[in-house]
Amino acid sequence: MSKDGVQRSGRVLVTGADGFIGQGLIRALIDAGYAVRAATRGPATLPPGVESAVIGDLRRPINLAEALHGADAVIHAAGIGHATSGIPDETYREVNAGATQALAKAAGQAGVRRFLLLSSVRAQSGPSAPEPLTESMPAKPTDAYGRSKLEAEELAAASGVPLVVFRPVLVHGPGMRFNMAALMDLALSRWPLPLGAFHAQRSIVARGHLADAVLLALENRAMEGGTFLVADPEPLSVKEMVAAIRAARQRRPGVFPLPQGMVAMAGRMMGREEAVARLRKPLVADPSRLMAAGWRPRLPAFEALTETARTYV
Repeated sequence: MSKDGVQRSGRVLVTGADGFIGQGLIRALIDAGYAVRAATRGPATLPPGVESAVIGDLRRPINLAEALHGADAVIHAAGIGHATSGIPDETYREVNAGATQALAKAAGQAGVRRFLLLSSVRAQSGPSAPEPLTESMPAKPTDAYGRSKLEAEELAAASGVPLVVFRPVLVHGPGMRFNMAALMDLALSRWPLPLGAFHAQRSIVARGHLADAVLLALENRAMEGGTFLVADPEPLSVKEMVAAIRAARQRRPGVFPLPQGMVAMAGRMMGREEAVARLRKPLVADPSRLMAAGWRPRLPAFEALTETARTYV
């Protein structure tokens, strides 16, 4: 039974269930009243009441038919992330595209009514874009990760399974890692930060808001066949992100302007040149299509990031 007293029908299989995004999805599905089955590479600690389905390596899954048996919907959140370094291009294709194709075909054969693919904004664009992104723009990924995500979308669509594709921007929430965690650590330091001249707007999305979009797609048949960018409507500059994070500790923003060239030089010296370069350029995703389908974030982007910072250890 859900928190709102409604018993949702159906069983949902979630891949990548033990990952950062998968963990948030499972909790949201439980709270909404769904029966949840978690597909993982190996044994994992799962919330009470969640069924376990160990399927091993996505490229050579085991017990896949058993994992899909009785599932009404599949949420595919597993794959190799773009923050992983040293991964050959072919491995991206095998895991993010080839394995998605196999799962989508198997899901269609099992009769699932909805296949939700968590792709990425990087299937749409590179790490920056000169104008706000919309789904109607041609997809132009710039690296192996983005290309593998776009190919996964195309292969899943060709499988014939009832499909919804989400392209989330950078996701934050409890348990986050990589780039967002690095920014959180920096912002929670005691030092004033030379980011006052970083005015470029960047889209982010709270994990709970992404989960709300997934819940909407499970019930909204009009979304079938659609591709949706997922981003909190208000993009933030880096200095605004720092202000939101420090607000969780009742602290002032503590940023000051320094020429971006000097910050870039410091980034090179610390081995963070690529990360600093991303922060200097905009990447804004327009979520209007998703909002037209009925999605509404619970909090503004600034407040949602502050909430994440309150839980961050």
